[in-house]
Amino acid sequence: MFKRILVPTDGSDITAKAVKTAIGMARLSGAELFVLAVKEPFPYSAISEMQPVPPQEFFDAQERVAAARVQAATDEAAGLTAHGHTVEALHPWEAILDHAKTQNCDLIVMASHGRRGVTALLLGSETQKVLTHSTLPVLVVR
Repeated sequence: MFKRILVPTDGSDITAKAVKTAIGMARLSGAELFVLAVKEPFPYSAISEMQPVPPQEFFDAQERVAAARVQAATDEAAGLTAHGHTVEALHPWEAILDHAKTQNCDLIVMASHGRRGVTALLLGSETQKVLTHSTLPVLVVR
């Protein structure tokens, strides 16, 4: 059975289903749960003086939102060994795979689509990329 389960979250309703599924699987197998929220990098422009939000303000807001998402998921996993992490990455799918590797996870549980799912035809673009590039099992929750 699985011992270390990674579940990325973006705060969407479909991701909440993936979190619940990952928690249920962790409870059944006695696995550790790793919750990950990926933050967007600052959108630098050629004219830095014209940024609508200063970089530090942007970073702080991104961290607050990501930390709240992770905290909500780890709170829901009460009674389990749950670890929450936030990382900044240009490509969330790469951050998810890197985190799974560094944490020695043996399963990734993901939503079929998240906030960007409206534009995706079948699966969310990040989920599709994780499925394409992962050497670990990936459970996709609809």
